[in-house]
Amino acid sequence: MQTIVVVGASLAGLRAVESLRRLGYEGRLVLVGDERHLPYDRPPLSKELLQGKWEADRIALRAPDSYAELALDLRLGRRAVRLDRAARAIDLDDGDRIRFDGLVLATGCAPRSLRGTPPLRGLHTLRTLDDCLAIRAELERRPRVAVVGAGFIGAEVAATCRVRGLDVTLIEALPVPLGRAIGEEMGSLCAALHRDHGVDLRLAVGVAGFAGEGRVERVLLSDGSSVAADLVVVGIGVAPATAWLDSSGLELDDGIVCDATCAAAPGVVAAGDVARWHNPLFDERMRVEHWTNAVEQGEAAAASLLAGEGAAQPFAPVPFFWSDQYDVKIQFAGRTRPGDEMRVAHGSQAERRFVALYGRAGRLTAVLGFNRPGQVIRYQKMIGERASFEEALARAAAAR
Repeated sequence: MQTIVVVGASLAGLRAVESLRRLGYEGRLVLVGDERHLPYDRPPLSKELLQGKWEADRIALRAPDSYAELALDLRLGRRAVRLDRAARAIDLDDGDRIRFDGLVLATGCAPRSLRGTPPLRGLHTLRTLDDCLAIRAELERRPRVAVVGAGFIGAEVAATCRVRGLDVTLIEALPVPLGRAIGEEMGSLCAALHRDHGVDLRLAVGVAGFAGEGRVERVLLSDGSSVAADLVVVGIGVAPATAWLDSSGLELDDGIVCDATCAAAPGVVAAGDVARWHNPLFDERMRVEHWTNAVEQGEAAAASLLAGEGAAQPFAPVPFFWSDQYDVKIQFAGRTRPGDEMRVAHGSQAERRFVALYGRAGRLTAVLGFNRPGQVIRYQKMIGERASFEEALARAAAAR
């Protein structure tokens, strides 16, 4: 291959670039990113950077002077607007056309917004460094904060704002935070965690609108009540950034649909939040929006591209995520579904230091830990080995 183009200059895209060079690719390598910043780490945006403990230079994924060794044609602040598969070329928003022999798609996701959101100051989403810095600047005025959505981003923003001593209301349409990911029983523990730290938690209620004169003043809820707020962060999930691929002929269905090797088409692979691939470990098509997957899939997609059709290896990880909220590190590995059996295998829920195991059809499918990182990693390995649920429970019993 004479030219490989990587579209998306965040974690997955950068890891793909680094892997291509590490695996011996010596041709032209183009990295296109729609932000003007060099690649940076996103998890601190809702935690250390937002809290003010870190500054922006600390979240860089590589030192600025280290990019020379990658020998990149770096196109920052440029957005890909069209993929022409027949011509094997992408068009950029500045009118440039880049031809390629191999293509890595790592465009990530964009935050979802609430319909009918008025143009009021103080309404924010959090996805980019610029988003974070804008919110952080407003927090200096010590506003009343409302967070819409108690998923990982929303819960972390709420926790960060409470650590800063601000009044926080957390609004969630579902009965408990994170219920879809970890189940209602464990989601209830997350709810209690926020309430114990002084968050006004409003569950099973939606947002009907916003009110204010020029700037947001209140969040109107679907039950007829309202919440006073000078700053609102909307964290209701993200959508894969695939609109520019609508005419490409690639299969798009909640992301770029790929086979088990991350291939979306001959010479085209996808990685990170935007990729929806068949994971043979779970026999399931999945799209994973977490840091570890971006790293691992960026590397796997690069290897698949160089190996070529027929020689590429399946990408079969155990999905893993973590979330730091107050003094609790929440870690989760695997996949759950409604109806999975759940057992607390170690520790105490009351002390918020425990490990819970999930099983389905006799197989260990997931593990959740609160402040138990070492044990979570051990059970994650067992999930990857296709261990039975009984085997995992027996191991837990023997360790007591």
